[in-house]
Amino acid sequence: MKDGIHPNYREVCFLDLSNGFKFVTRSCANAKEMIKMDDGRELPLFKLDTSSESHPFYTGTQKSVDNMGGRVEKFRNRFGKTTAAK
Repeated sequence: MKDGIHPNYREVCFLDLSNGFKFVTRSCANAKEMIKMDDGRELPLFKLDTSSESHPFYTGTQKSVDNMGGRVEKFRNRFGKTTAAK
């Protein structure tokens, strides 16, 4: 394989800023900061706004459009009965 053409694939620590959840995985993500892990390793730190630990879809707190006061039913009642004139 040629030298210098492959991305820097290494272990990176991802930090969810909304709740402080950290996880380590291998990635090519560019990181400007480093973090010292509990086991003594120093890894690149990539900060996230949300992860599976804080996203409403994965935590079960996401609200469905169908459960928001019957908006879908109101729309269907209002516009669902119209037919195209020929």
